[in-house]
Amino acid sequence: MPNIKSAKKRVLITKKKNARNRADRSKVNNAIKAFNKAIDSANIEEAERLLPITMSIIDKGVTAGVLHKNAAANKKSAISKRLSDIKSGKVTVTVKKDNKTIAAEKARAAKEAREAARAEFRAKQQEKEADKAEQKKKKTKEKVEEKEEKPKKEKAPKKAKKEKAEEPPATDAE
Repeated sequence: MPNIKSAKKRVLITKKKNARNRADRSKVNNAIKAFNKAIDSANIEEAERLLPITMSIIDKGVTAGVLHKNAAANKKSAISKRLSDIKSGKVTVTVKKDNKTIAAEKARAAKEAREAARAEFRAKQQEKEADKAEQKKKKTKEKVEEKEEKPKKEKAPKKAKKEKAEEPPATDAE
């Protein structure tokens, strides 16, 4: 840590300028990344919309002193050439998939497969239940038909139970 007052002030000013420069450099890089992402995802209309915005941000980076003017010219030339090559058909875009996207697609496919298997299982269960219900109906119809075919046997009247005459309780006093 500096001891002299002017050196201390210089450290503070340098921190502020460093933070400002880092923010400006980040804006330039993010604008270029957004443009490249639009091209990589085969979204030409979006890339055309972003081209002038990106060039403007690169020029602001030169004004802020973050980029040298020749470096900025190279960057602007590269992005405009990339867009014009794709438009003219010199270069074809192959859509790149990152691991996260691939994993999400696999998970989605697995989920759809599970749901299809569940739906198939439910359909089989419903068929089995319908068959069971149909068989029950057939059995009950057969039983009803058998009862109708057999002559009804008249049941003999129930024999009357012998009624026991109740004797009065015997008392010892008699």
